[in-house]
Amino acid sequence: MKILLFGKDGQLGWELQRSLAVLGNVVAVGRDTPGLAGDFSRPADLVDTVLAVRPDVVVNAAAYTAVDQAEREPDLAYTVNTTAPAVLAQTAQRIGAWLVHYSTDYVFDGRGRTPFAEADATAPLNVYGRTKLEGEQQVQHTNPRHLILRTSWVYAARGSNFARTMLRLAQERTELKVVDDQIGAPTGADLLADATAQALRQVVAQPDGLAHAGLYHLAAGGEASWFDYARLVLQQAQSRGCRLQVQPDDIERVPSSAFPTAAQRPHNSRLDTRKFRKTFGLELPEWQSGVRRMVEEIL
Repeated sequence: MKILLFGKDGQLGWELQRSLAVLGNVVAVGRDTPGLAGDFSRPADLVDTVLAVRPDVVVNAAAYTAVDQAEREPDLAYTVNTTAPAVLAQTAQRIGAWLVHYSTDYVFDGRGRTPFAEADATAPLNVYGRTKLEGEQQVQHTNPRHLILRTSWVYAARGSNFARTMLRLAQERTELKVVDDQIGAPTGADLLADATAQALRQVVAQPDGLAHAGLYHLAAGGEASWFDYARLVLQQAQSRGCRLQVQPDDIERVPSSAFPTAAQRPHNSRLDTRKFRKTFGLELPEWQSGVRRMVEEIL
C-alpha cells in the first residue's frame, strides 16, 4: 500500500508518519517538501502531488487550526479547510484512492451535556467550525472512499500545547485561573494516529471496500474541563518533583467569560465514539492516561 500524507510537520502528522509506516510506503509531505507541493493555501498545486505519487490512500492531517485568527482570516481558513480537502477528494476519486480526513467537535454548537453522535445536527459557532464542516461535506459528496474522523482537544508532547503552558505558568505565577465550563476529552495525537492506522488497515482489507467508509467520532475516553486537564498536568508534574508556585489544588475555576476570545467556543465538546469502537473493534483509553504520558515525556 502506498500512502500520501499531507501535514507531516504538525502534531498529528508527526505521529502518523510512525503509525502508518506499518501499513506500507508512506510519502510524507509538508508545506516545503522539495518537489511535492503541500501548501494548502494553494489547493490547485495539490493535484500535481497526488497525481505524481498516485497513492492508494491520501491522509490529510493539514488544517487551519488558529481558531481566533480564523475570525480575521476567513478566506484563508476557507481555502485551507474547505477548498483544499475538496481538491484532495476530487483527485483521490479520480485515481481510485481513499481519503482520510480529520475534523472537529467545533462543527457542533456545544449545547447540552450529552455527547454528540455523528448524525446529530451541526451548528458551528465560529469560522473555524464552519470551514471544517464544509470541508467534511465536500469530502462526503465527492469521494465515497473516505474516512472522516472528528476529534477534540488534540495534544502532543512535541511543540507548544496547553500542558506546556500550564507548567510554565505554574512555575512563573503565584495564581492560575482556568476555564471550567467547557467540557471535552483531551486526545493525544499518538492515540489518533494509532487508531487511524488500525481503522485504515481494516477498511482496505474489506471485500466490500466501502463497508466501513463514512464519518466517525474518535476521541479519548471520559470527559474533562480545561480546569480538570490543568490540574492533572500539575499533579503529574508535582509527583515528579517539579517545583511549582501554583499547586494543583490552588488552581482557580473560572467561566469562559473570564477570558474573552475572538471566536466563540462550544461549552459541550463531548463526542460519542460508540460507532467507531463498534465498527473497528477498538478500545479508546481514558484521557488521563495519555495526558500523564505526555507530561512524563515533556519533563
